[in-house]
Amino acid sequence: MQPVKPFFFDVSDPEIDEFLEGARAIMKSGALILGSFTEQFEQQFADYVGTKHAIAVNSGTSALEILLRMKNVEGKTVLVPTNTNFATAAAVLRAGGFVRYLDMDPKTFAPTLDMVRKALENPATASDGPVAGVIWVHIGGVISGEFPSVVDYCRGKGLFVMEDSAHAHGSAIGGVRSGNLADGAAFSFFPTKVMTTFEGGMITTNDDDEDYLARSFRNQGKRGMAFGGIHHDLGNSNRITEISAVLGLIQLRKLPEMVATRQRGYEAITSALGSAGIEYVSTGHMDAASQYKLIVLLPEGASAEDVKKALAAEDVFLGGAVYEIPCHQQPVFEGICAGVSYPEAERWCPNHICPPLTSGTTEEQAVHVGGALVRALRN
Repeated sequence: MQPVKPFFFDVSDPEIDEFLEGARAIMKSGALILGSFTEQFEQQFADYVGTKHAIAVNSGTSALEILLRMKNVEGKTVLVPTNTNFATAAAVLRAGGFVRYLDMDPKTFAPTLDMVRKALENPATASDGPVAGVIWVHIGGVISGEFPSVVDYCRGKGLFVMEDSAHAHGSAIGGVRSGNLADGAAFSFFPTKVMTTFEGGMITTNDDDEDYLARSFRNQGKRGMAFGGIHHDLGNSNRITEISAVLGLIQLRKLPEMVATRQRGYEAITSALGSAGIEYVSTGHMDAASQYKLIVLLPEGASAEDVKKALAAEDVFLGGAVYEIPCHQQPVFEGICAGVSYPEAERWCPNHICPPLTSGTTEEQAVHVGGALVRALRN
């Protein structure tokens, strides 16, 4: 059996040929951006998620920032889980807002409704502004069972809820897919994600005005036109390329198959973990899960480094966790929520692992990974 690795670029030879054919057509046409492939990708992604609009951009980070700018967060506070990627908090700052962190529940690696309630009880200080909304991150593709209640609660308070769906392509709960559960969403198509466009991202929304404005923001503030010299908004060059959109169309078409393969791997690995009494973040409450990351909680006294070494000895290699260092401990965000403790994030961010699980993981490999995990964690 081949070593089990955390990264797999899921593309077949016929798909490579299809991609090259599309790239040839693009280069012959000279339409390298904002052309027919981008339009097709946006329409098909919106159809898949179930939203009215989808706007393709050059990264998930850009998608977050554009959404936040459309939510008018400048001078206001946005609640953000501390156990998230740099991009989530940074996007708020770049949009002119202030960050207030939320802790996490180890059962979901997401905040809870009670944490949101308590955060809203804290009045604005001299260093921030009134709370405008919440960015909810579906870590590992896991949608908390409380999330629909969080959305209802926040809307009742006049606050937006934005999905950071960078990990959640294909995840669904209550008959609705991630990207259509709240007040707009941002997806990432970075190479390690469930589907990729090399680099790229997508905004999803049901708001016609936001759709119009997002297309302006991604294209240097040009409204209703791809080219020309009239700039209405302080936009940026956040466009996706036509060649990336070609790959996006190919990957989106096979997304259900890729997610199904990940699900089979998840079931094989967690079967072994469950039998051994090892805790992990379950997706059993969801309609479907992207299974971007399987989050395994380390028992008391276990060392992530020691477990990695034990697994490597069995040809099982771990990828990145979610995330080892929470945002409130990152040097770049020093001073934000200074002096506040987030005990669950501080306990679990450095004390979990994510075993390799991709759309290239075979059943044999998944069974081996489950067994190796049990042996490593028992020792």
